[in-house]
Amino acid sequence: MKNFLSRTALLSLIVLAVSFTASSQVYVTVRPPIPHYVRPVAPSPSHIWIDEEWEERGGQYAFVGGHWALPPHPGWFWAPGHWRHTPRGEQWFRGHWRRR
Repeated sequence: MKNFLSRTALLSLIVLAVSFTASSQVYVTVRPPIPHYVRPVAPSPSHIWIDEEWEERGGQYAFVGGHWALPPHPGWFWAPGHWRHTPRGEQWFRGHWRRR
């Protein structure tokens, strides 16, 4: 019995380690509700507002508030994140900077 428990514990640790190191995608059947935030004043005319985004945390989506940011290069713009419906459920694709 002790040997069985040891093997079960070892297998559990291996599964846990693989789940943390493997790249996973999170799918949900219902999109989480969006909290409302007030947009503060821009720090400068060069700053671009990045809308609120969803971030994967522990197998769930957490809402991350919007913020002002400077583009990484002149002329670049922010392509906002979006939800995409898949056969497995709804999946979030993060926003990113893009060249014009």
